Amino acid sequence: MNKAAAIHDMESTEVPWAVAADIASWQRILSHTIGDKRSNLERAILELSRLAEQYAGDPPVQQTIIDAIHDMAVAAAIGPDEAQALMARARRTSANGQQINGIERESVVRSPSFKLIPFDEITVGTEYVYIVKGIVPRHGLIVVWGPPKCGKSFWTLDMVMHVALGWSYRERRVHQGSVVYLALEGGRGFHRRVVAWRQRHLDDHDGKVPFYLLDVSVDLIADQNALTEVVAEQLGGEPPAVIVIDTLNRALVGDENKGEDMAKFIRAADMIRATFACAVIIVHHCGIQGGRPRGHTSLPGADDAQMAVERDAAGNIVVTVEYMKDGEAGAVIVSRLEKVELGDDDDGDTISSCIIVPVETGTQTDKKVTGKTRVALDILRKAIDEAGEQAPTTNHIPPNTRVVSIETWRLYAYQSSITGSDKPDARQKAFARAVHNLQAAKLIGIWGDYAWML
Repeated sequence: MNKAAAIHDMESTEVPWAVAADIASWQRILSHTIGDKRSNLERAILELSRLAEQYAGDPPVQQTIIDAIHDMAVAAAIGPDEAQALMARARRTSANGQQINGIERESVVRSPSFKLIPFDEITVGTEYVYIVKGIVPRHGLIVVWGPPKCGKSFWTLDMVMHVALGWSYRERRVHQGSVVYLALEGGRGFHRRVVAWRQRHLDDHDGKVPFYLLDVSVDLIADQNALTEVVAEQLGGEPPAVIVIDTLNRALVGDENKGEDMAKFIRAADMIRATFACAVIIVHHCGIQGGRPRGHTSLPGADDAQMAVERDAAGNIVVTVEYMKDGEAGAVIVSRLEKVELGDDDDGDTISSCIIVPVETGTQTDKKVTGKTRVALDILRKAIDEAGEQAPTTNHIPPNTRVVSIETWRLYAYQSSITGSDKPDARQKAFARAVHNLQAAKLIGIWGDYAWML
């Protein structure tokens, strides 16, 4: 049943239009969910159960919602016991105890069951958990952020093209899958980038490339269901591995600085992720200060990985994995842009675009720091290797980062003769200047008494 038909059918029982629309939306999301439907079903049950609570004074409407929950569980074909367990979990959010306006809980949940996993049966799965190992997790929200014109869209396109083709990326393993790219800023100009990439890398390639471009305006919050339906239909039932939203600002009709608007955007993006069990990459700008993604702080709190993009002194595009919830942070990918000529326009002028090409590992650091600053960086690396520890739990240090106290780093520097002088004042000034230079070059992080490599 499509959404309009579902709403019409419920209108015949005098169900409020908003309730009918919510039920129909969840029905459509579940119908387009590929693979395991449990996660989306649990969310549907939870939200519709809360909706049922709001209609405690209207038993017919409440019963309609409960019936819809039951039908969704049956349609998901997850088995009666598991369905009842999910429904039980949702019903426990009720503030009305064992009854909802006289409707016995047992009429919805007859045999709640929970399976506790014994300690010695807890194991680590061996299935792959990444799209690009060490950079993009298999499932989750990933934010790629940086200032305008830093090359973040060029880099993102280059990376996901490797995913579409199943090519290794910068010596990292890649799991091949379809890519859907929402180019919402300068969509027509984005065509040139794709053609340039194809011309440079696929000149002799005859096979199909599962890369799909959308270059029209999208309001992700309002268009989430329609977008999900279109992607499922046009990809022929094969779920995408990656969906890119470029940029957040162009996909959000609202104020990215308001928590309520950002929460709606995150929920829409997360529903797309859950429907296709894929990675959703959100390309975003930085704030005025340049130290974090722009807008409300709920975005960094909700993402599973975050990558900062910037230009170094040589004009290279430097991508740093700032954190990954289930992986190690700190990976650095250095690239540069290379011009590609695509032909002439109707006026006889050359049409061109750019592609990403790798920069040899280590050249960024070599160009950014020299002398005593370089010595201090090498000493910090040594100190972390020999005396480092896992960072304490805090929002100021990326998870899974090894740190060392600044005092330990200082002692290592003094023992390594960071200056040619034994005078304490000279050593202190040399160390302080080196730390300042490394922070300015964004090669180290410092918070409190801790220092770490970026």
